[in-house]
Amino acid sequence: MPAANDAALDRLAAALADERRALLDHDVELLMRSTGEKLAALRELEDAVPQGQGERLAELAEANRRNGALLARRRREVNWALRHLGRAESAPAYDAHGQAQQLHARRDLAVA
Repeated sequence: MPAANDAALDRLAAALADERRALLDHDVELLMRSTGEKLAALRELEDAVPQGQGERLAELAEANRRNGALLARRRREVNWALRHLGRAESAPAYDAHGQAQQLHARRDLAVA
């Protein structure tokens, strides 16, 4: 099954590259597609863990960590923008039942 593993690793590498490009280009459709492809490749690799591919797996894991850091950065940027537009508070609030509630403060940006 080494050829199948190599193909799955190639698909994972391509999906990670697409995911990075989508994050950098703010391409939501590509991000959703590449994330699905990444998950499919990972499921395939879980069924037959590649042997002797430690270095390549480490490189792919690092690429995934870099994408995760970039995604976290994008999320912080979106949250910052929403806060400054008055659409969300910086931190969620919890009610008496321990349920997370997002406070929504309305702020008019213009008056017509």
